[in-house]
Amino acid sequence: MLNKVVETFEQAVADVPDGAVIMLGNFAGPGGTPFYLIRALCKQGAKDLTIIANTAGGIGLTLDYDDHRILFENRQVKKVIASFPFSTSATSPSPAEKQILAGEVELEILPQGTLAERIRAGGAGIPAFYTPTGFGTVIEDGKEARDFDGRPYLLEHALKADYALVRAYKADMMGNLIYRGTQRQFNPIMATAAKVTIAEVDEIVETGELDPEVIVTPGIFVDRIVKVIEDPGFPRNLDRKFGARQT
Repeated sequence: MLNKVVETFEQAVADVPDGAVIMLGNFAGPGGTPFYLIRALCKQGAKDLTIIANTAGGIGLTLDYDDHRILFENRQVKKVIASFPFSTSATSPSPAEKQILAGEVELEILPQGTLAERIRAGGAGIPAFYTPTGFGTVIEDGKEARDFDGRPYLLEHALKADYALVRAYKADMMGNLIYRGTQRQFNPIMATAAKVTIAEVDEIVETGELDPEVIVTPGIFVDRIVKVIEDPGFPRNLDRKFGARQT
């Protein structure tokens, strides 16, 4: 039986080369962020990365924790494609914000729905699509515009990655994934849009134990799975209550 389990996070990201394009599942807090995979990638040290994520890390919306801001702190990022790249506080700029404004990191900013749809299109094999979002703003710079039924639309191209680092609740040995709470954000679509998808999970069960009706990401999209073996010290799932994991 196929087994996609990798023993350590370091082993899971060991082959990420310089210049790789990496999708990172995240929204605005730690619940759906592949925290340990990001930390392992920081330790591994691959440079000139292109990061595709909802934020550029360290934006200050929720708990203070080491998300992908540590990749910017370690000077590993060349370009970021995101919807919310800057800090919520003008007096506490994120590492990415500082580097973007200094011209050290390239930024491609996208409306959140457009970002999600470009990723979904990449996973679905759709090369491009038209959307009205962003027309008449800085988003339209350099993009083809076309009218449909008297309304202007912009052509947006699909996004794909070399690696997707995603966070899920449970996996089986073949890599089928189910999610909980805020893990169900960019993770499922990113898992379909990369050449190599690596999943950080709370539990790994034998193949056949997961109810097929609740599997969100089929194992065909997942290449490696790694189990979290320590409490990161902050809530990861919405079913956390009073600081303790419910069972």
